[in-house]
Amino acid sequence: MKISLCNEVLAGMPLEKQCEYAAGLGYDGLEIAPFTLGDTPDMISAAEAARIRGVVESFGLVVTGLHWLLVKPAGLSLTDPDAALRARTLQVMDRLTGLCAGLGGAVLVHGSPGQRRIADGETHAVALARLQDALAHVAKTAASHGVVYCIEPLSSRETQILNTVAEAAEVVRAIDNPHLRTMIDCSAAGFGESEPVPALIDRWLPTGLIGHVQVNDPNRRGPGQGEMAFAPILAALKRHGYAGTIAVEPFDYVPDGPGAAAFAAGYLRGLREALA
Repeated sequence: MKISLCNEVLAGMPLEKQCEYAAGLGYDGLEIAPFTLGDTPDMISAAEAARIRGVVESFGLVVTGLHWLLVKPAGLSLTDPDAALRARTLQVMDRLTGLCAGLGGAVLVHGSPGQRRIADGETHAVALARLQDALAHVAKTAASHGVVYCIEPLSSRETQILNTVAEAAEVVRAIDNPHLRTMIDCSAAGFGESEPVPALIDRWLPTGLIGHVQVNDPNRRGPGQGEMAFAPILAALKRHGYAGTIAVEPFDYVPDGPGAAAFAAGYLRGLREALA
């Protein structure tokens, strides 16, 4: 399995320096947050995407995918009563799906809790139906680009909709497109799931519905910087032949972004080597 770094961890550096630093730590790739590429990342041209891809690959890395998709442009929503706003958001999602393919990425992670919140006066059922319609649409776009779009379960601390893998899997099954899957975020699972992450992997990875894994501690720091043990998590992934990427996504950078990236790289590479 590949180990990727979510690039906003190094957002204080230019892309070239991010790549140089991540490669030096032994990462296999970058998982890019589109907002780090500018205020309108959905408008990045095919030529610019090819240039970015070339920069990343010149350091021996790959773009493994995109995440944190709907931060920019500002004001997006898939659940708002305003149909025009929802249509604009879908347009951005379509363009970002194309961007992912242009960068050489394989997977998009749709977390974006603020853009799936239940609007005042709306019901959970109505908001969920709108989200499901949007995901059915973008699944077709993902298929046309040969990538996988993953809806991320997030704990109730972050969103009111799709808080567990089981809830997300129900939506994925209803849409029934292999280019739409769900995923496991270890931090979110630590809050939202009733079973530990290794058991979650044992239950869900064999279904084929899991398209990606992000590694972070429930304390919001990087893997190995809290109470969650990641050796059993990587062992479970290996047990089921997981050949995808695990992406390092801390939110609380201790001691700082570069330091958190370095700690996670050493910790995870050591675990991966021990399991080889």
